[in-house]
Amino acid sequence: MLHDILMILIGLVIGVIVGFFGARLFMQKYLKKNPPINEKMIETMMTSMGRKPSQKQVRQVMNQMNRYM
Repeated sequence: MLHDILMILIGLVIGVIVGFFGARLFMQKYLKKNPPINEKMIETMMTSMGRKPSQKQVRQVMNQMNRYM
């Protein structure tokens, strides 16, 4: 009885760990293929805030965004 409960708990823990890392890997690959923001979006956002961004500024923001992904 105790052995069965212990095996179920171990199986659940292993499943949660494998599921977490599997989902993390999947999301990293997905975000690399389909980035949530691109240079055009950054340029539009900066323009809507009242400033005309240069290409250098847009690239700096993109590099900062990619650093945290």
